[in-house]
Amino acid sequence: MKKLKATNGVAILFIVGFSILFLVLFGRIMYIQASGEIEGVNLEEWAEKQRTSSYPLSAERGLIYDRSGMVLAANRPVYRLYAILDEEYTTNEKEPLHVKDPFNTANKLAPYLGLEESALADTLNSAIEDDKFQVEFTNRSFTEEEKKEIEKLDLPGIYFSKHSERYYPNSQFASHVIGFTQKKEDTLEGAMGIEASFNDVLTGKPGKISYQRDRYATKLLNPEEAIVQAEDGDNVYLTIDQKIQTFLEDAMTEVQEQYEPEKIMAVVMNPKTGEVLAMSNRPSFDPNVKENIENWYNDIIAYPFEPGSTMKIFTVAAAIDSGNYNGDELFESGTYQYLDNVRPVHDHNWGKGWDYITYDEGFTRSSNVAMAKLVWEKMGTETFLEYLQKFHFDQKTNIDLAGETKGTILYNWPSEKVTTSYGQGTTVTPMQLMKAATAIVNDGKMMKPYVISKIEDADTGKVIKESEPEVVGQPISKDTAKQVMTLMEGVVNDELGTGYGVYTLDDYSVAGKTGTAQIPDPETGRYLTGRENYVFSFLGMAPSENPELMMFVAVERPKLEDTEAGSEPVSYIFKTVMENSLKYLEIKPDKESTALNVNPFPIPSSKGASVDAVVQNLQELGLDTKVIGNGSKVDALYPNEGMEVVPGASVMIRTDGNVTMPDLTGWSLREVIQLGELLDIKVDYLGSGFTVKQSIAAGSEFKGNNYLSIELKAPNPSNETVSDEEGTNQEETSEDPDSNVPSETEE
Repeated sequence: MKKLKATNGVAILFIVGFSILFLVLFGRIMYIQASGEIEGVNLEEWAEKQRTSSYPLSAERGLIYDRSGMVLAANRPVYRLYAILDEEYTTNEKEPLHVKDPFNTANKLAPYLGLEESALADTLNSAIEDDKFQVEFTNRSFTEEEKKEIEKLDLPGIYFSKHSERYYPNSQFASHVIGFTQKKEDTLEGAMGIEASFNDVLTGKPGKISYQRDRYATKLLNPEEAIVQAEDGDNVYLTIDQKIQTFLEDAMTEVQEQYEPEKIMAVVMNPKTGEVLAMSNRPSFDPNVKENIENWYNDIIAYPFEPGSTMKIFTVAAAIDSGNYNGDELFESGTYQYLDNVRPVHDHNWGKGWDYITYDEGFTRSSNVAMAKLVWEKMGTETFLEYLQKFHFDQKTNIDLAGETKGTILYNWPSEKVTTSYGQGTTVTPMQLMKAATAIVNDGKMMKPYVISKIEDADTGKVIKESEPEVVGQPISKDTAKQVMTLMEGVVNDELGTGYGVYTLDDYSVAGKTGTAQIPDPETGRYLTGRENYVFSFLGMAPSENPELMMFVAVERPKLEDTEAGSEPVSYIFKTVMENSLKYLEIKPDKESTALNVNPFPIPSSKGASVDAVVQNLQELGLDTKVIGNGSKVDALYPNEGMEVVPGASVMIRTDGNVTMPDLTGWSLREVIQLGELLDIKVDYLGSGFTVKQSIAAGSEFKGNNYLSIELKAPNPSNETVSDEEGTNQEETSEDPDSNVPSETEE
């Protein structure tokens, strides 16, 4: 009886326990049914997700065009390969939809994927053993043509997914301007140039498509499909002109191959609007490859350097505009001691100079002394600083490109204030120079440089934004600008000019300024030495009367032959690009009408006349004279009597009596050749620059039938000057409290 009671008690406990469990489970089921949720998860949404396939619709990245509509950056379809391994994906054994033979598949696919056959087979078999539905191969993409080749293999279970890839049809064409993209997750993101700075504009908004499916992702008959269309990115049109850019790229490539410089920087601009028509750097790169990129910076906007004598344009402009310039005033060239116990300023021919010359001639000859005197004695350092700031040398140009930097106005010590006048110490970028120079062309109005012409909606073609020329300052007056332009014309067209015969074009007149900048040595704190260790440059515009194009070219540390000057690679780029571009733009040649093409006149008869009288007469005609010998009467002239010359030409006068060989140190090759013609001796030479050695000793009597040999070199770096290949130079000065020379007193 007791046993029966115990059994009944256990049964009652089980009944009660199961009843409670049932009530709990039933209550839970009723709650789930009523609420449709489990632990915060909405079951209806979860089920919908399980039976719905959803994938994004990629937006096409906007295209980049040149000013005429030629595509510079495009999109092209590429394909990635994947293999389906699940046997249940196949519904008809006669037409298998999965990889049926891994070894045969691996054997045929391996060459396309760049993999070993055995490795690919192992990958497929391992995935099958792990019951994986599919395997994707992302190690490479295939073009449309390659995809068709693989499809011809008729391999079951092999499929392709379509993707978009950025493509640059012109290889390294304007690569630092255009830039390139990199893959970030499922989108392309700009990494340099326009691609980076206008990434938000070029990147569209992705869409989405969703539909109901079975377990194999096959769309159902009634899939309830929903589509959100993607919005493609906007198209960007540049001010770059494909033809002018091609002229520039080709010329720079030739110079790169011939001279192997460390850098080349070049930019072509419409100076009236600020539109950049061409821009390039060396080293460059192919944005399609993106490998071994030596320089990630667009040096035109991101490489501050000491500009050298191109800065003299703005020194003279400041002096003229501030009322502190008299072009006819004489000064003593050669050496200038502006303060006691400091290193003096030297002109580029070892401080020999050209005796007393006018300030106009000082600019033409690129005299450092002239510039230093203008700042130190005429307008004052504070006035000069004000003009440097008016020309915006203390700020970025705000060009519409990513990665711009600015130079630094080095202006703490007296030496820095003086050397800035001829482009040393203070640094600028090429684009800062170009921006400032637009004021010289535009009657004093300075233009903002820009590379974006317009932004256009890719779907409608509607212009969303269009750039317009923008005046960003007027640092000088109209009269000042015209006077500076005249001086710059003399640099190229005057026989005394540092650019004479080097930067002249066949059909167009040119105005400009040469420059040769020293390069600081980061290890020693001083400047590099050697005839090649400079940045050779030229800033020029044409036609000079009404410039349509302006161009800056700089070549850093080219490898030169003994007979080559640093101006040669610069000149080749400038002349090739400028001449071809002006003709391409159908600019009418102006050589016949240019104001500097004055009528030539004959050398007057002077034999037997007084040397002093002849010198005075020739100088009044605008001719430069050099007297050989110490006689009182004229024996001969070169150019000879009756030969035609133009104002500014050089004339050598041989006196009667005994003629002694002059000291040729610092003479240019042109001057020595003229001497040879005058004395009827053969001249042979070695090197380039200015004379440092002569085979006939200075002061020795000339007896006829002599042979003269000279050696030319750039000025000796130990003299702490650097010669422009045609005359420009910068003096090394670094006086400060830490230097090893007597320090200066701070102003």
